[in-house]
This record gives sequence, structure tokens and C-alpha cells, in this order.
Amino acid sequence: MMDSGSGRRLASDMNIIPFLDVMMVLLVVFMMAGPGFIQGLSVNLPKASAPPVKEAGPEPLVVSVDADELYYINVGGEDERPIPLGEIGDRVAKVVARNPGRPVLVRGDQEVVYGAVIRLMGTLSAAGVEDVRLVTDPPPRQGG
Repeated sequence: MMDSGSGRRLASDMNIIPFLDVMMVLLVVFMMAGPGFIQGLSVNLPKASAPPVKEAGPEPLVVSVDADELYYINVGGEDERPIPLGEIGDRVAKVVARNPGRPVLVRGDQEVVYGAVIRLMGTLSAAGVEDVRLVTDPPPRQGG
């Protein structure tokens, strides 16, 4: 038989310390893994629907990147041959030094690796370009 008069009471308190430990570990895991989820997304960017920008001012300098990550610049009619990225930086720096307000347009092929465009923009920034714009294709006209 059980001795019910021994003075022992059944503990009905819940210990939540193990629960809190598990929640803290999960919180840390999601905080560390969260940025990786965002960076790994694969997206198809739409064509720009904004109308073309028309403004009076100096003619823009156009720098292009093709799908093979080759760089081109339209200075002196030399946009037909690829130019190393470092040389583009030097040439753009000279153009910007002569005409500081001249905008630079970046034309990136749809299939180019995003890093190639970022490297180009970094080079342009290091060359002293303050006005860099990205060129997109306008959407096809509807109706007619």
C-alpha cells in the first residue's frame, strides 16, 4: 500500500528551461541562414516599363558588357573590339576629367552574369563617374 500521509506533494510546475534552450538555438539558426535564402533566389527580371529618359545635356558615354563578359566602350568609334576592364576605367576617367557632367550608360546583355555588371559599375565609380545609368529594353508596344 501507498503511504499517502508522508507529506510529499506532487510537483505540478512545468520546467520551461529546455523549451527556451531549443527556441534560442532555432532563433540563432534562422538568423544565420536567413540571408542565404535571399541571396540564393533565382528571379527573371521584367523589362522596364518606364518611358525613355530624354534630357538635354552632354551626350552620354555608353559602356557595354556582352554575354561572354567582354567589355566595350563607344569612345572614338572603337565599340567593335573588346577592351579589358582596367583599360575601360582609364579611358572613362579621362573622358570624365574633360567633361565631369557626362553621364555613363551601362548596357548589359540579358544573359550576362550579374557580377560582371557590378565589376563594371565599381570600375566606373573608381574612375570618378557620378552619374551611372542602366539601359533596358522598353516593353513592346501594344496595339498599333
